[in-house]
Amino acid sequence: MDQGCLVDGLVSPRLGRNVRLERLSREVDWADLGSLLSPLRAERGGRPPFDALLMVKALVLQRIHALSDHGLEEALDDRVSFRRFVGLSLEDTPPDHSTVCRFRNRLLEAGLGEALFVAFERQLAVRGLILKQGTMVDASLVATPFRPGSRDGRRAPVDGDAAN
Repeated sequence: MDQGCLVDGLVSPRLGRNVRLERLSREVDWADLGSLLSPLRAERGGRPPFDALLMVKALVLQRIHALSDHGLEEALDDRVSFRRFVGLSLEDTPPDHSTVCRFRNRLLEAGLGEALFVAFERQLAVRGLILKQGTMVDASLVATPFRPGSRDGRRAPVDGDAAN
């Protein structure tokens, strides 16, 4: 997955660039985190599994951006910077929401759920970095309690009883 593809070669290196994710990718010793994954047993049957470290990076993205499993799936489909961070080329199929959920459950069953993130955050702290968690918010239309102003400039309340 890390070897790239023809499409990746044609895309400008600036497309999908995210300085914060690039720094995070450089600052974390991913091999060290990967060594914690040895208790995970290999799943039998089905499609070949995604690389465990790719999945850990996806869970990191999910946590720092407060994404649901479906939101992570959509972001990995849509955001070039997220794909680069986890090690997917533009031609690779990202993990879907159920794959993310199953991997997280496997981590929990192996007793690695929070331990992995504690080790991740400890690495950042040693380097003097703090990870601020945020959210990716979709544009939404929200109803307001007022109707548009009338010609005379007054606003009418939505609830007719409120005028009395």
